[in-house]
Amino acid sequence: MADTSSSLHLFADVLARVHAVCRALATESGWPEGTDFARVVVEPPRDATHGDMATNAAMVLAKEAKAKPRDLAEQIAAKLRSDALIDKVDVAGPGFINLTLKPSAWAEALGTVLREGPDYGRLSGRSKVNVEYVSANPTGPMHVGHCRGAVFGDALASLLQFAGHDVTREYYINDAGAQVDVLARSAFLRYREALGEDIGAIPEGLYPGDYLKPVGEALAKEHGDKLRGMSEAEWLPVVRAKSIAMMMDEIKDDLAALNIRHDVFFSERSLIETGNNKVAETIALLQAKGDIYEGRLPPPKGAPVEDWEDREQLLFRATAYGDDVDRPLIKSDGSYTYFASDIAYHKNKFDRGFADMIDVWGADHGGYIKRMQAAVKATTSGTAALDVKIVQLVKLLRNGEPVKMSKRSGDFVTLREVVDEVGKDAVRFMMLYRKNDAVLDFDLAKVIEQSRDNPVFYVQYGHARGHSIFRNARAEVFPELPEEAGARIAWLSESALERLSDPAELDLLKRLAIYPRTLEAAAAAHEPHRIAFYLYDLASEFHALWTKGRDLPYLRFIINNDAELTKARLAMVQGVVSVLASGLAILGVHAPNEMR
Repeated sequence: MADTSSSLHLFADVLARVHAVCRALATESGWPEGTDFARVVVEPPRDATHGDMATNAAMVLAKEAKAKPRDLAEQIAAKLRSDALIDKVDVAGPGFINLTLKPSAWAEALGTVLREGPDYGRLSGRSKVNVEYVSANPTGPMHVGHCRGAVFGDALASLLQFAGHDVTREYYINDAGAQVDVLARSAFLRYREALGEDIGAIPEGLYPGDYLKPVGEALAKEHGDKLRGMSEAEWLPVVRAKSIAMMMDEIKDDLAALNIRHDVFFSERSLIETGNNKVAETIALLQAKGDIYEGRLPPPKGAPVEDWEDREQLLFRATAYGDDVDRPLIKSDGSYTYFASDIAYHKNKFDRGFADMIDVWGADHGGYIKRMQAAVKATTSGTAALDVKIVQLVKLLRNGEPVKMSKRSGDFVTLREVVDEVGKDAVRFMMLYRKNDAVLDFDLAKVIEQSRDNPVFYVQYGHARGHSIFRNARAEVFPELPEEAGARIAWLSESALERLSDPAELDLLKRLAIYPRTLEAAAAAHEPHRIAFYLYDLASEFHALWTKGRDLPYLRFIINNDAELTKARLAMVQGVVSVLASGLAILGVHAPNEMR
């Protein structure tokens, strides 16, 4: 059988071989034209004892082949057995095909890791994607809940970029609702305080945190006591604009502490205050399509709904696009509902060229997903897709005990306090070391422990250990081993990789070979936590092999009387170091060369 391109990563290479076999069978047996081979996948088996890879080819193609899956599996297996890369083919159950590769395949896979270096696993030629995340109301400093959404969104954007997408990181500033008027009134109180007035206790309904004192002081410095003589209608827009600007500067500073920077900050107020009312335009578009009508909504079942009013009103026909009920667009006071502005905002994203949109929302917004997806379908005639990722709550602990609230914020622990205490790397990795829709326990004491039980330490230590091995090899065997990564990789690429034959070494090489497929699957599912899990597994296998070498000297990375084997093992270490650095970079975590 003809060999496929050596530039393919191993899983893609084997998939191409399986596709070739299936196409050959289709031609020989006269399968229908247009048979869809895209449904055929090659993946690691659930049970490692079943082989190195498994394919569902017979299960998904049996109908076109007009054969029982088991019989088709035997035909496919017979052809695959002649492949030079494959050592053994087994048919299991109703028609699953398990493949065991020849050991040389794993050495070749390591060669790919070394050859591609930082680009190992990178994809190309994909679409424009808008990732909107954080979008916290500009009414105060970032808290721990915002922190998780910020890290998740940023890592997802990096993952999609690595997968070849043209990604825009966006923040939607909610600066048009009632909450920013409450912010302005709270800041005005601090302004009066800055002028020397005794304001007493902060009234119920206003923001009590000390974080607004600098806003009040800035207003006093800029305006003196002039604002105090104005009516609320006069001072409110002035104070609101200053408050929002200062809060957004603080939010940007908080995000920068986590190395998070957005490409676009989009103002909700700009939708209606730029001379052409985008909300009205969007409503008119939907009316022209017949997706808006005057009607009355039935009372909601169960808990009260914030935007329900018992009156004849303008409604979006959301049920025509998969939502449970139709949705109001204009309140009884004539102002737009939040939903109306959100429709216009997502239509604006589409108008800017984004047919793929991802929104990262907090746990309390789950009920909003269906209506927003319905709106995107309606405004784009089904040509755009919106994926909403819900980020669940963070329980902040210290040695298992809940952490008390912050004095500065008034009622929550700020993002900056957490980053200052445990560091950016611990925050970013641990916020991703659990699926986004599961509640996360974040223990401030545990995430700085130097132990296997602390995943961020264990992964970073894997990278540092690899560089420690290089330093030792330079001192003991290879003084010529380059320190610079590119030169070192080039030097190690000329290694006898076939010497890597111990089962523990092969397991490590297999883990490296899975990385491109892990990246592709994580990007397709919009799940960056898969990278964090993978890195922990890779680091664990690397540490385990190092530990075995302490007990079994023949497994040590440096064998003083066998330079060829040592060089091959250093090439394997380089593969581990390269992939750990790549994955950590996607997660936004530092890959240290040494740890103290």
